[in-house]
Amino acid sequence: MPGTPLAETKRLLSLHVKQLLACDRCPAMRKPVVSGGPVVSKVILVGQAPGDKEPVLGRPFAWTAGRTLFKWFEESLGISETEFRSHIYMAAACRCFPGKRPEGGDRVPSREEVVNCSYWRDREFEILQPKLVIPVGKLAIAQLLAADRLDEVVGKQFRVRCERRTFDVIPLPHPSGASPWHRIEPGKTLLQRAMKSIANHSAMREITAAIGRERIADRSWRAR
Repeated sequence: MPGTPLAETKRLLSLHVKQLLACDRCPAMRKPVVSGGPVVSKVILVGQAPGDKEPVLGRPFAWTAGRTLFKWFEESLGISETEFRSHIYMAAACRCFPGKRPEGGDRVPSREEVVNCSYWRDREFEILQPKLVIPVGKLAIAQLLAADRLDEVVGKQFRVRCERRTFDVIPLPHPSGASPWHRIEPGKTLLQRAMKSIANHSAMREITAAIGRERIADRSWRAR
């Protein structure tokens, strides 16, 4: 007898992540593949590509940009990094560290590498059927929206159809410390507007409600 829809989604996603971690499609990419794990969620965050720290620490957004990203969510939605990671699926335009450029800085993934890795993202859309996708940074945004500048898309909500799935997209700038965009106007105001839209989205409200119930249950258990 087949399992429940949730149980089947968990099974498919766990198998997907196992296959993802074994990916060897791009010879120039530095292994290992970085994954946030098989988190069943109707919200997917899509980053750009791991830096050199993420493969060592074994999770996406594990370094300084991640601290900024999770600060945005804690200040706007009241959820911690741990709660975020356990309730939101984390994907990326590329899942491996691209390596360094000879002149310094991280190498930008090639078009072929992004296309190769889009297979995994499209499969995740198919399995999870998200209601909300949050692309972070220009490379991730470009996979879903046509835009030349961040101020054309950040602070706005879009309805997008991809791989026979339709969902809302709310872009965010990359939280890199090297970019001042999110710290100066108009980026600062557009970021606040985007975070407000994310907080008010029905899929995210369901997640924050679930987190609230978990906190109450945890306090009740500790009080015994």
